[in-house]
This record gives sequence, C-alpha cells and structure tokens, in this order.
Amino acid sequence: MKEIAVALGGGGARGNVHIGVLRALEEAGYRIAAIAGTSFGGLVAAFYAAGYSPDEIENIFVAVDQNKLYQLGIHNKPAVLGLSKIEQWLNEILGEKSFEETRIPCAVTAANLLCNCEVTLKTGALKKAILATIAVPGIFPPYQTDEHYLIDGGVLNPVPVSLARELAPKLPVVAVALTAPLSPTSSYHLPVSVPSVIPESIIKRITRLNVAQAMNVFLQSVDMSNRAITELRLKNEPPDILIRPDVEGIGLLDQVDVPTLARLGEEAAKAILPDLTRVMRRSRGLFNILFGRK
Repeated sequence: MKEIAVALGGGGARGNVHIGVLRALEEAGYRIAAIAGTSFGGLVAAFYAAGYSPDEIENIFVAVDQNKLYQLGIHNKPAVLGLSKIEQWLNEILGEKSFEETRIPCAVTAANLLCNCEVTLKTGALKKAILATIAVPGIFPPYQTDEHYLIDGGVLNPVPVSLARELAPKLPVVAVALTAPLSPTSSYHLPVSVPSVIPESIIKRITRLNVAQAMNVFLQSVDMSNRAITELRLKNEPPDILIRPDVEGIGLLDQVDVPTLARLGEEAAKAILPDLTRVMRRSRGLFNILFGRK
C-alpha cells in the first residue's frame, strides 16, 4: 500500500474541494496515513480521521442547509456571526469523539491571541478543535478555554505542511492550497457583495448600517493576507506535492454546490498523480539506500 500524509489548507467554502482530493487519492491506491488541516481543511481532516469516507463527508455536507448554519451574533462576543448552530451540528455528527479515537493521526491548527502564537490541536474532543480552527477573526467568535483564546489557524499557518510532516516524518506530504499567489487579477478585486450564505433577514438588517460592505472589504483583506502568508509558508516548508484546485471567485462564506467543488478537487488531484508517482519512487529509493535494501 502506498502511504502519504496530507495537509489540507483553509479557505472557507472553497474547502469542499478537499473531499474530491481525498477521494481521488484513495481511488489511485494511496492510503492517507496521517492528516493535518487548517480552518475548513481542519474540519474535513477531522471528519476523515474520525472514520468518514470522502463520499460520506460529501453526503453530510450536502445535507446541511447552508442558509441556516450561520446566525447573527446576538451575544457579547466580538463577532458578526455566531457558531452555536455549527456547534450543534458538530455535536450531532461527531459527538464526544476525540483525537485519541481517530483511525489515523490527525491534528489541526489555531492561533492563540493570548500569546500571538500558533497552536496545534491534537488531543481532546474533535468538535472543540474544529470550532477553534474555523473561527475567522471578526466573523466568528474566538474559541475560549482556560489557557487559550483561539482563532482560525489560517491566520498563521494556512496550509499546515510542517504539521503533516510531524505526524508522519517518513512519508511524502501532499498539500492542498485553496488560494492562488497574489496577482493583479486575483479574486480580492471582485466587486463587493454580501456573502451568499448569510440569510436574507440578516442581510436586510446589516445592509442599512453598511456592515455588509464593511464585512466584504474585511474578508477580501483577510484573503489577500492569507495568500501572502501561504506563499511564504510554502516557500519555507515546501510539500512534496502541491495541489491547487481552481477555486478563484469563491468567497469564504459563499453558498456553494458541494458536489461541484468536490469534482474540482478530484480533477486537481488526478492532474498531479504522475508527479506523485515519481515522488513515491524517489522516496522508496532513498529508503532502500538508507536501510540497505535492494
């Protein structure tokens, strides 16, 4: 069996492409022996490690009413939207399942506002780690514990290559980035519009205050920063294989057709299979040299 480690990057709704990437790798005969993720990538990584197949994850995501998953944050927390419905959904799907119970090693990243540092989450309840890694600052409330004040891991590590390598040091790492490098034609220049997943009732309330426009400017700024950080991290911590599905034009909170994005992920993964085959051959050759096998 050909074994690899996988690092799934953040990118909000774009992250549905991860489903197709995992499916294509499995169908090509690869066993994903370890998985790390950030933000939406952390969500998919946790579900996969918990035992759900790519097909099952797709079915679960399709069944979600995206219009009802978010709600206006009527609370005293510093966020526009709340996570209570997402927390309820995670509880229904994952319950109290923990990292210690996953079928393969798994970890997700978050950023801790108390120490301005990256945090690796790989123990305890999966649902709590997911709530931390998807907490886009300003949009969703930080996840608070006794020791941490956690936000979206993509703030510091959008594609956790080093974490995947830490989980499986001897295996090639396949990374999935959901952003393109910065360029004058990148999607952050798209016209400002309200994220499609936000319910109409909320849109009417926030539009009167110009909050909708402010939110989109903020999200596009986050996206631009994320692109720059992604390129820096990938340069310093290059994966053995990098997959970049074409998800330009899809916003962090957009309502999407899950199967369509999954197919984009499959296509992108299939395109790199020849390169992955070469990487695996080199990896086996190096292993044989180091350990004297013929």
